[in-house]
Parts: sequence; C-alpha cells; structure tokens
Amino acid sequence: MTISREWIEKKAAETRRLYEEYGKPLESDHAGKFVAISLDGEILLGEREGELFYQALDAFGRNKFALTRVGEEIVEVWLHTTP
Repeated sequence: MTISREWIEKKAAETRRLYEEYGKPLESDHAGKFVAISLDGEILLGEREGELFYQALDAFGRNKFALTRVGEEIVEVWLHTTP
C-alpha cells in the first residue's frame, strides 16, 4: 500500500483536531500518558504506546483513531524518499 502525502496531511490534521478537542483537557491529570482518541471522541489512556495501539485498534478499528502522548507537542515527522 502506498501512502500519499495528501493522506498523511489529512491524518496529521485530524490528529491535531482530536487532540485539541479531547486530549488537551487531560493534560492536568494525565500528562505523560499515551492517549488514543476515536473519531467520535472516545478516549483510552495507557502507559505503553504499543499496548495502547492494539487496544485502540480493537476498540475503534483501523484508521479510526489518533494516538499521541498527553501534554507533549504533537510533532509529525515524515520521511519521503523517491526511488
């Protein structure tokens, strides 16, 4: 599967929006934890990113959530290489 730049930019914008709306309110009580936020605003919190990823995948479905760390600036770094 080839991931297009447009898809990446859309997912990054979606992650920022979900975090601003649903993740930011968690900063005072859950800073440093990982958060998975569904497209509907449901939240899962965890200590380990990998474990939380699989929990969110089971709960929300593929490409139906954002995953980040509470209280840290969201940074997207994408390497694009051409053959």
